[in-house]
Amino acid sequence: MRNRNPRNVPPINDNIRFPDVRLIDIDGTQLGILSHREAMQLADERNLDLVLVSDKADPPVCRIMDYGKYKFEQEKRAREARKRQHNAEVKEVKMRYKIDDHDYNVRVKNAQRFLQSGDKVKATIMFRGREIQHSDLAEQLLRRMAKDLDAVAEMQQAPKREGRNMMMMLSPKK
Repeated sequence: MRNRNPRNVPPINDNIRFPDVRLIDIDGTQLGILSHREAMQLADERNLDLVLVSDKADPPVCRIMDYGKYKFEQEKRAREARKRQHNAEVKEVKMRYKIDDHDYNVRVKNAQRFLQSGDKVKATIMFRGREIQHSDLAEQLLRRMAKDLDAVAEMQQAPKREGRNMMMMLSPKK
């Protein structure tokens, strides 16, 4: 087997450049300190690879294993770990400050669902025309929403105006 990427692939078989190595068998038993040639012979007899595990030890530690199978299992574990991880997205809930109670409750339920699935929520109130004069009412509405979602969320960013919108960020409680 050829050593193509020296950064993340340990030296194997003939690429090991140490005269003596401490050898560990496939089942984990120590076979003692052997010359590189003897260790290679043992690995060849079993049709397996000689893999350098630790070059910091004195003498360096090598293990007899099926390197292809070992590499495949490592990649499989990494794929499983990537599958299980959840990337938090920012979901947005938009409304106007004159929102009706039922519509408001729908927005709160949606925000609660987003927060429980581990996402952050950006609550936005949009102003049209002269409505921007009532930014105090919009802030009250956003604070009410934060209070209603207090069980599942914590306020990450307090309500603030950005142009014709007022927004607030909520993140899930740990």
